[in-house]
Amino acid sequence: MGERWRERFPALLSIALPVLVGLAYMATGGAPRAYLIVNSGALILAALVVMIGVPQFGQGARIIAGVVLLALFALPLLTGPSMNGIARWLPIGPFILHAGMLTIPTLAVLSAREERLGPPALAVALLIALAQPDFASAFALIGGAIGAYQVRSDWRFGLVVIGGFIIAIAAALHGELPAVPFVERIIIDALPTAPLMAALITLSIAGAVLIMLFGTGLPRIARYPTGMSLFGFWLAALISNYPTPLAGYGAAAIIGFALAHAVAFALPNAAEEGA
Repeated sequence: MGERWRERFPALLSIALPVLVGLAYMATGGAPRAYLIVNSGALILAALVVMIGVPQFGQGARIIAGVVLLALFALPLLTGPSMNGIARWLPIGPFILHAGMLTIPTLAVLSAREERLGPPALAVALLIALAQPDFASAFALIGGAIGAYQVRSDWRFGLVVIGGFIIAIAAALHGELPAVPFVERIIIDALPTAPLMAALITLSIAGAVLIMLFGTGLPRIARYPTGMSLFGFWLAALISNYPTPLAGYGAAAIIGFALAHAVAFALPNAAEEGA
């Protein structure tokens, strides 16, 4: 257990750091108590997911998992809820989870490992992001494709990146909603009244990106897509009214990045691929 803790603690730290800073901002900024409860509960669940992990699985199971993730990502288009023709949330009991933040981190990890099916899977996900429409998810998918390209130098991932920018622009033109306090634009909102907290949130998310990219001990084939997908979500949140990943209110990103790391640790022969 001690060895597993040492191995996986950096991955957990990359998630927990911005979540804890975000909780401090919510507590001092007057956020609804339910926001703190949900994010705290999601962090506990994320810790269990990262530390306990998931069983190892081979290529067949990876393909099935990828199909399931794509289906979950697309499910809001069938089930709603929707607002102004925008459907990007999964209703799970009393919770509404952002489908892209829940599924894209793991999808990026799995796609990077699949040389033949990976680029098409990301392309399909980009089309789903356009249909929702969701600029943030499109940017996260671009980040995942950039991470995969950095390791594999596969021109097909490069095509996904190029096409992704076109899709992201189209999604941005139709997919913006008003900002919700403590969910979107939290760094910008904190600047006038709590500049120190705004700086801490910025540093915590930047630190999470860097840890995911370089500090989790996973091979590059897992680190780069994960870290770059987080950067994509964060960049979208800085550009416009999209959820701030990990630091803002919402369980989806916390659980999504925990699952991505658990899956990355479980992939067979991971240390030999792209290390």
